[in-house]
Amino acid sequence: MTLKFGKSFTRSAMSAVMLTFALGTATQVTTSAAAINESTKVEDYLTPLSAESVHSKTNREIVLNLLKGHYSSPTIDDNLSSRMFDSYLKSLDPNKLYLTKPEIKSLQKYRLSLDNALLTNDLDAAFDVFNQYQDKMIHRMVWIQKLLTSDSSQWNFNDNEDLLIDREESEWALTDEELDELWTKRIKNSVLGLKLAGKTIDEALETLQKRYQNQLNRAGQTKSEDVFELYMNAFTMTFDPHTNYLSPRDAENFDINMSLSLEGIGAVLQSDSEFTKVVRLIAAGPADKGGELKPGDRIVSVGQDETGELVDVVGERLDDVVKKIRGKRDTIVRLEIIPASASDISQTKIISIVRNKVKLEEQSAQKDIIELTRNGQSYKVGVINIPTFYMDFEAYRKRDPNYKSTSRDVKRLIGELQQDGIDALVVDLRNNGGGSLFEARELTGLFIKQGPAVQVRYTDQKVEVHTNDDPNIYYDGPMAVLVNRLSASASEIFAGAMQDYKRAIILGGQTFGKGTVQSLQRLRHGELKLTQAKFYRISGQSTQDKGVIPDIEYPSLYDKDVVGESSLDNALPWDTIRPIHHKQYGDFSGLLSTLDARHQRRIKYDPDFQYLNKQIERITEQRDKTHISLNEESRKAERESLELTSLELENDRRKAKGKSTFENIEAMNEFNSNRESEKKPAQEDAALVESSEVLIDVLNLTSQIADNGNAVKL
Repeated sequence: MTLKFGKSFTRSAMSAVMLTFALGTATQVTTSAAAINESTKVEDYLTPLSAESVHSKTNREIVLNLLKGHYSSPTIDDNLSSRMFDSYLKSLDPNKLYLTKPEIKSLQKYRLSLDNALLTNDLDAAFDVFNQYQDKMIHRMVWIQKLLTSDSSQWNFNDNEDLLIDREESEWALTDEELDELWTKRIKNSVLGLKLAGKTIDEALETLQKRYQNQLNRAGQTKSEDVFELYMNAFTMTFDPHTNYLSPRDAENFDINMSLSLEGIGAVLQSDSEFTKVVRLIAAGPADKGGELKPGDRIVSVGQDETGELVDVVGERLDDVVKKIRGKRDTIVRLEIIPASASDISQTKIISIVRNKVKLEEQSAQKDIIELTRNGQSYKVGVINIPTFYMDFEAYRKRDPNYKSTSRDVKRLIGELQQDGIDALVVDLRNNGGGSLFEARELTGLFIKQGPAVQVRYTDQKVEVHTNDDPNIYYDGPMAVLVNRLSASASEIFAGAMQDYKRAIILGGQTFGKGTVQSLQRLRHGELKLTQAKFYRISGQSTQDKGVIPDIEYPSLYDKDVVGESSLDNALPWDTIRPIHHKQYGDFSGLLSTLDARHQRRIKYDPDFQYLNKQIERITEQRDKTHISLNEESRKAERESLELTSLELENDRRKAKGKSTFENIEAMNEFNSNRESEKKPAQEDAALVESSEVLIDVLNLTSQIADNGNAVKL
C-alpha cells in the first residue's frame, strides 16, 4: 500500500530531544536462563502490554502530519516498512543481547506489513514485538541477578579472554546458551572494570546487583505509552533523525529544556546503550564554565551536594537520569564520568558542578587581541568569540532600543578593536551550536554591503531568501572564520556566507552539517517535531550533511564518523538549488596553496599541534580496537601504558614551550583538574594563534602582489 502527499506547514526551527530505552551491561556460570526461570518469579515483572485507544488516534495524527508536512514528501510503502522494522529492533536490542536468530526469524512476518499497519492504525505488531523482547529481557535480568549472587570466589581474571566491544554489526546469537556465554563475559568485564576502579569484588557485585535490579524494576514499570513512543520514533526517524514523536511526559520535558526555566548544568544528554552520554554543552552554562565535562563523556553515577552518596545510573532511563541531575539553583551535583578519551570503563573521574540558569549576558560575544611579530614587524589580530547566536526576543518585541543580540554586540566589539588598531580579525565559532537565524543574517551584514545571507526551501519546494538590507560595512579588513565539528546551524550559515562572498578565509574543521529546520506540531496526545525545510547557501549548496568545508583544515580530535550529521541514521542528503547572484569581495583561491603550505610547515614544529596530532593518533588507535581484554594484568598494563604515554606527550609539549615537567601522572591530573575551569587566554590558544598567523600570511602575500603592480581584492 502506498500513499503520498506534499504540503508545507509551520516554518520555525527547534532542537531535538531523543529518549530511548537504556539496556544493561556486564563471569562464569553453568546454570542456563531457562533453569533459573523455574525457581524465580519472573511473572512479578512481566505483564504483556497492549495499545490504548488514544494511541491508535495518535498514530493517525502522526501519519497524516508526516505525509502532509515532512520536507521529503515521504511515501509509506514496503521499503519504509522494512527500514522501520530494523529501526524498531535496533531501538529495543541494539547490541543483540536478548533476542536470538530464530526469534528474529519468527518476527520477520512483520517486515513488510508495518506500512499497512500504520495506515490502518493497527498497533498489534508493535506490541507483539515489544512483548517478546520484554519477555527475553526480564528473563535475562533475573538470570544475571542469580549470577551476581553466586559465590564471589569464582571470579577469575587470569584467563586470556577478550570481549567484543560493539556488537551492533554482529550476527544474532543462535541460542540462549550462546547468549549465556556472551553475558558471562560482559558481566566479567563490568566486575573487572569496577575492581580496577578501586572496588573489591564484593563491592563490585553489590553495585551490579543494584544496577540490574533497578533495570528489572523499571522493566516491570514499563507502560503502554513507553512502547508507543518507541515504536512511533522507529517510524518518524526513518525520514530523518530530527523528526521525533514526544509523548506528553517528554513534550513537557522538551518545553522545559527550550525555555531554560529550570535550573540544571547546561548539557544536552542522550542514551548511548546502557550509558547516558553528553552530546553537547550549552554555551556559558554551568558545565561549560566548569570546563571538566566534555561532549562524549558517559555518566556512571550522580550524587547530590558535596557529600551525598553517588547513585549508580548505568542502565537507567534518560529522563530518570535527567531528574537526578536537575535541581535548585546554587546547589551542587556530583557526576562520576567515563571521559570520552578513556580506554575502558574503569577510567572514571568525579566532577562537581554548581547548578544555575544560563544567563544571556554570559553567552555574549567577547573580544581579545593576539599580538605577534613577523620579521621584526608587530601585528595585532582581533578575536571575537561568539558562543551562540543569541537575541533577547522579549526586549526586541517590546521595542527596547537597547535589546541584546549577537550582531549588536559584535558591531560594538568591532568598533573597540578598530580603535585598538587591529590589522586583521578572527571570528571564532568553534563549538557554537547555532541559535537565531535572524542573527546569523544580521551578523553577515556587518561584513558586506546589503545582500542575501541564506536560502530556505520548504516542503512545497518554495524558496525564501533571507537578505540583509543594511548598506554599511562595519569591518572591511582581512578576516578569518574559525570553525570545528561542533559549529552547527546558524554558525554554518554565517561561515558559508563569508566563504561564498569570498569575504573571509574559513579555517578549522568541517562543520556539523545540521542544515534542516524543524517545527513543533501539537497533537491531542503529545507533540510531533517535524522537519519541514532545509538551509541553502547563496551559492546554492546545502549546509545539510556536508556542512562547511574549511579553506584550510586543522587537525581535530572529533571523529566525523561519530560526531556530526553524517554520523546519524537517515540524515537527509546534501544537495544544491539555484544560486543567488551575489558580489564577491575578494579572492583567496590563488593564495590557498601557498597559505596551506606555510600552515603545514608551522604546525609541523608547533608544540601544541604536535601534541594534538599525537593525541589524535592515540585516540584513533583506541577507537579502532574491536575487543577488550578480560585479563586483569593485561588491562592494568594497558592502562599504565596509556597513562605513561599521556604523561610523555604532555611533558614533551611543556619542554618545547620552556615549562617545567610533571613527575608523575597524578601531578599532571591534579594540575589539569585545577586549571580546567580557567578560560584559556587567546594568546595561548594554538588554533587562534595559528589563525592569526594565516591572516598575517594573507597580509604579506597580498602586499607583495600589490607591490608588483597587480590588483588586489580583500
